[in-house]
Amino acid sequence: MSGQIAVSMMCADILRLSETLENFKKNKIEYLHIDVMDGDFVPNLQLGIDYIKQLRKNSKIPLDIHLMINRPEDKLEWFDIQENEMVSIHYESTNHISRALAIIKDKGAKAVLALNPATPFYVLEDSLPDLDAVLIMTVNPGYAGQPLVKQTLDKITRLRKWLDDNGCDIIQIEVDGNVSFENAKKMRSCGAEIFVAGSSSVFFKDMTLDDAITKLRENIS
Repeated sequence: MSGQIAVSMMCADILRLSETLENFKKNKIEYLHIDVMDGDFVPNLQLGIDYIKQLRKNSKIPLDIHLMINRPEDKLEWFDIQENEMVSIHYESTNHISRALAIIKDKGAKAVLALNPATPFYVLEDSLPDLDAVLIMTVNPGYAGQPLVKQTLDKITRLRKWLDDNGCDIIQIEVDGNVSFENAKKMRSCGAEIFVAGSSSVFFKDMTLDDAITKLRENIS
């Protein structure tokens, strides 16, 4: 199975959003990745509820909502989660992981648990029955343009083997952070399946969207 692309919408030119969404439709982009940041869990503020509503109104591409917020279980209802969307919460953001994942699953969405670079993957063990995917942060969350945390490549490899060894081969691995063309190829060989693509690939400044998407697809095929 070829890798899937989740384009990072915080990197999209808001003045050309309609044109960009049409391009993503033409190029069969699998997900629109929405970074939601609260200025508390991470030191930044990003895409809000009204922006998410507008994306749903103007595109049929499923959303991949990445909640970098504290206590997500208290705020999930704000987002009007739809069936077949992906919703990520961070392991580090709550003491009530099971409750938060259950809310996501009850909406018919895919439940994803995100891990910061230094968080070991074995913390997932008791949540495996509730998960559709694991999001491995390959940079520290909060800002675009950071360098890859190199040890996360080995983390992806070890996680894929651990999931397979525990009968969880259907759980996908998503990667987020400096998913450049070169890094994406490495991440794919380590076992990643969904790639959050931003300024270092799909929105690479020296390429057209069409050319950048084509090159990324070649590297994750």
